[in-house]
Amino acid sequence: MLGTAAGKATGPDSARHATHNKTGLISRRIWLPKLLYDSLPYFYLASGLAAFFATLYIADWFWILPHYLLFSLVCIHLGVIVYRRRHRSLKQQPEAAD
Repeated sequence: MLGTAAGKATGPDSARHATHNKTGLISRRIWLPKLLYDSLPYFYLASGLAAFFATLYIADWFWILPHYLLFSLVCIHLGVIVYRRRHRSLKQQPEAAD
C-alpha cells in the first residue's frame, strides 16, 4: 500500500522497497547459458511428446492418465509458444546492411 492508516502518503523509497520485497523469485530475471536457452523449446516439446506416448502404455484408467495427458498438452503448447515467439522476434529485427 502506498498510504498509511493516518492517510499520509509514504515516500518513494519505502514504496519501492515494499514492491521490491513482493516481487519474488517468480518475476526475477534468470540468466541461462545460450545452449540451454536455445534448447528450451525443444525440451518442452520432447517432454510433452514423451508424456503423451507414456499414456499409451498405461494399461488401466488410473487417476494418473488425465494428469499425464494434461502435462503433455501443456508442455507441447508451451514449447510451441516459446518457439514461435523467439522466431517472430528474430524475423522482426531488421537485418544490418552490409
